[in-house]
Amino acid sequence: MTAATLLTGALAADEAGVTPATIRKWVQLGRLTPAGRQGRAQLFRLEDVFAAERAARRKPRTAG
Repeated sequence: MTAATLLTGALAADEAGVTPATIRKWVQLGRLTPAGRQGRAQLFRLEDVFAAERAARRKPRTAG
């Protein structure tokens, strides 16, 4: 069993092709949960970030 690599929000955002603000919004909306902390920084599993990105891509945006 290998340990999952944890990334800061900025690095995770870069890997997923989104902005750090998008990562923060997904956390705020409950679509992404931090896997740990390093000081004040939230850390994320890359596979969790990719799953949130896929889920966001599937959801149609609503006008309004």
